[in-house]
Amino acid sequence: MKIFITGIAGFLGSHLANRMIDLGHEVSGNDNLIGGEEANLNKKINFFETDCNDLEGMSKIIKGNDIVYHCAATAHEGLSVFSPNVITKNIFQASISTITASIQNNVKRFIYCSSMARYGNQKTPFDEKMDPKPEDPYGIAKVAGENVLKVLADLNGMEWNIAVPHNIIGPNQKYDDPFRNVLSIFINRNLQNKPAIIYGDGNQKRCFSYIDDVIYCLEKLALDTQINKEIINIGPDEEEVTINEIAVMVANETGFNGKPIYVPDRPKEVKFATCSADKSRKLLNYKTKTSLKEAIIKTSKFIKDNGVKEFKYYLPVEIINEKTPETWVKKLI
Repeated sequence: MKIFITGIAGFLGSHLANRMIDLGHEVSGNDNLIGGEEANLNKKINFFETDCNDLEGMSKIIKGNDIVYHCAATAHEGLSVFSPNVITKNIFQASISTITASIQNNVKRFIYCSSMARYGNQKTPFDEKMDPKPEDPYGIAKVAGENVLKVLADLNGMEWNIAVPHNIIGPNQKYDDPFRNVLSIFINRNLQNKPAIIYGDGNQKRCFSYIDDVIYCLEKLALDTQINKEIINIGPDEEEVTINEIAVMVANETGFNGKPIYVPDRPKEVKFATCSADKSRKLLNYKTKTSLKEAIIKTSKFIKDNGVKEFKYYLPVEIINEKTPETWVKKLI
């Protein structure tokens, strides 16, 4: 099959591309290289440095493909409260452009990568029967993209599935971004003998998904023709951890002996974000094959092997006032 992946130079997109190539598919994709890295690109793919917001450009490069995975996203949930313009543009508008280009080219199936942010602050564990109640512009934009996909795809006969992965971690993840990827931020700082910076009391609960476990499920969502028009959580539900516990696990792996620095809460942060994996186990045969401890070891090794980095503030903070995290305003991370 011919498979197109948006955000193909990013963390999720690059791993997905490698898997699809291994399965013998012809893979192409795009990335604007804002969050993606050219080093992540498999030499066997057809790569286009095109922004998803460019409808004309997207229509040209998607032509001839059977399946489209929409992985591209400025996936900055916390930052979206203070940079709503750039985040929503690169989530919602980019999604609509990609969906439109896919329909223009008679793509058979569209896989939309959404976010746990769709659930907001509802009671955990989140399950797919819950109505979306996003709390921030990022989550709102993701849900809006889901809704437009369902309407346009159903109208035009394009199959679709919506994947809801949870806090993906592993090699290739961007670790010099101060706005996202908490585990990689902690590792990068600890390896520089700097303490983790924790927002609030650190008792926020999360589930972390190792990249290979997520890719297996994304593969089935595209290639299993019996699975259609489904919204499915992808991630473990058996290993909930607090941010404080993550900081301890990372420090143990990196050999850092100091204690974290605590700063005020980030506004609109979801405190408890864990999911039910029942549906993915039933439909996708989901299994957690890599434990959180193993995932931290592998991610830490990747960062060590590639060298620690200074953090780059490559996105603008659009709203600066007394509620904006000082860590971002003063570039303290």
